[in-house]
Amino acid sequence: MFGIKNGKAPQNSIDSLIGAGTRVEGNVVFSGGLRVDGEVRGNISSENGQEGTLVISEKASVEGAISVGHVVINGTVIGPVFAGESLELLPAARVTGDVEYHQIEIQQGAVIQGRLVHQVSAGVGAKTVELKLASNS
Repeated sequence: MFGIKNGKAPQNSIDSLIGAGTRVEGNVVFSGGLRVDGEVRGNISSENGQEGTLVISEKASVEGAISVGHVVINGTVIGPVFAGESLELLPAARVTGDVEYHQIEIQQGAVIQGRLVHQVSAGVGAKTVELKLASNS
């Protein structure tokens, strides 16, 4: 789950936890690693936007923008996601919003309702990948 081939390595430890049954209303800014098992209604970002690791567990939900270097999602996100380095979508991931990433891994069962935008590298233009519905003909 925290593997990466190129670029900066993700934070391998979790420094903060928003536990199951906990609801946070407001923006969350963290450093290091953050795991969300509860509910967040607000934006989540790491202190400088490029460092840090965010893990959203299967029972968790986030309503707001996410801007973190390394993001692992296995729950529900309603809002845009910006993963400056890597994004991992596990089987129970449900994302409604545009997704920007440098590296991505999508496991079978994950769902994205929005645009996928590949960030080539910092300071370089983005490449948009359009998804089209398969036709029956």
